[in-house]
Amino acid sequence: MINTANLRHGSWMDAVVYAFLGLALYMPPPAGAKSAQCVVRQNGGVGYSGKCVFSAEANGSFAIQRSDNLTILPGVVVISVAITAPGVAEVRGLTSSGSHSRWGPAVRSKVDPACWKGSDFEICAD
Repeated sequence: MINTANLRHGSWMDAVVYAFLGLALYMPPPAGAKSAQCVVRQNGGVGYSGKCVFSAEANGSFAIQRSDNLTILPGVVVISVAITAPGVAEVRGLTSSGSHSRWGPAVRSKVDPACWKGSDFEICAD
């Protein structure tokens, strides 16, 4: 299960991700956002599968949220995948209460490059 209390403070990446996620909660998706099909899995089960808004960022990073503005997972409104190295990302969620949760590192799937897999989650946006 994703630990929403596992927050690290102090790094520049934390500040950038927190700023992005905070803006995403209070603003509509950017003009360049596009519709996508998303699947979010937790602990081997599907937590969400359906339409989402895909917001591309620099270097292949992106954020997803539901197109109907409901939570993408219980209590989670936005999921961000921030590329930290080729094929490696840091995944975070923004809760409906405004808390930022660190989900942890993820690697890009060799089978499906639209998917990023962490220790107990998988994010796919196509």
